[in-house]
Amino acid sequence: MNQEQLTRMRDGKGFIAALDQSGGSTPKALRLYGIEESEYSGDAQMFDLIHAMRTRMITSPAFSGERVLGAILFEGTMDRDIEGMGSAEFLWSKKKVIPFLKVDKGLADEENGVQVMKAMPELDALLSKAVSRGVFGTKMRSVIKLADKKGIEAVVTQQFEVGRQILNAGLVPIIEPEVDIHSPNKSEAESILKQCLLAELAKQPASSPVMLKLTLPEQDGFYSDVISHASVLRVVALSGGYTRDDSNARLSRNKGMIASFSRALTEGLSAKQSDAEFNKVLDQSIESIFQASIT
Repeated sequence: MNQEQLTRMRDGKGFIAALDQSGGSTPKALRLYGIEESEYSGDAQMFDLIHAMRTRMITSPAFSGERVLGAILFEGTMDRDIEGMGSAEFLWSKKKVIPFLKVDKGLADEENGVQVMKAMPELDALLSKAVSRGVFGTKMRSVIKLADKKGIEAVVTQQFEVGRQILNAGLVPIIEPEVDIHSPNKSEAESILKQCLLAELAKQPASSPVMLKLTLPEQDGFYSDVISHASVLRVVALSGGYTRDDSNARLSRNKGMIASFSRALTEGLSAKQSDAEFNKVLDQSIESIFQASIT
């Protein structure tokens, strides 16, 4: 594990850019970027286009370690180059942005009001490849839709089980039990989730800290005891479908949480923009999310 990156992630100011849309979410990401499905055919072309979009963002002068602490990539991005250098290596060596890798393989069918992660039989091989590419940490997502104790316990147990496998490989896991922002009992689900998280964190040595990626809570400051926990390196927030303005407003009311936004980060960017226009919009987006992350 890179000690410089570890210290930077613990103490640095900024946020994490989530650039990890994969298979299912890529057409929507491209559509928001102004590229319709009729403009490409097949997965290969689709992934070329999303890589071009991410490359444009990462190589922009607006995108640097001064405000962006880390970036989450999906495997296809990690496997590709940016300006002749592996994507993860480029992020750290050229931009001082800490690289993370999305490792989950999607969600299982809903049961007990949640969707746990699908099985990941190839995880060890993927982690080994990530280490060789200079990746610092990983991210994996589950979804909580209802305040069902049995379901939420299953999500958290699985997340920490896999998280410890990731730690054993020398990487820092971002554990992401997303609470759906449309949940009819979101605040109750958050209460159960916090109890489950604190129970698992009590078993986690402070020498092997994890990161958490959580939905912006209904009650401001709700996760303060999680944020200050000795076994937590950093708590980041997902935008979860809130607009960037709403996400930033909620985030700024939750001291100690920093952003890890995906759609809220790319809002307003378009393939049709000139580089000057693109860089200006990205700069404004990054600045607004940075400010919300340091309040």
